[in-house]
Amino acid sequence: MSLNKETKINSIEVAGDHKHINLEQKITIKENGVLISETNHRVCYSPDTDIATLDPEVAAIANTVWTQAVKDAYAAAVALV
Repeated sequence: MSLNKETKINSIEVAGDHKHINLEQKITIKENGVLISETNHRVCYSPDTDIATLDPEVAAIANTVWTQAVKDAYAAAVALV
């Protein structure tokens, strides 16, 4: 018996003033090449996320949209809460 778990990025969206990155992943599990489970998983990353922990594709987007001005605006907004 051989189990194989695969995670693929379905979509990446940048949203809002603080450029949150919304990620949808599809997780599939196959046994001997036959699909036995398929689920979707969503994650939202804010500008204070450590970019080194992100998937390289997501990190490239974060490096582009999370300018210092965006990070500063996000930090100021969080400080108000």
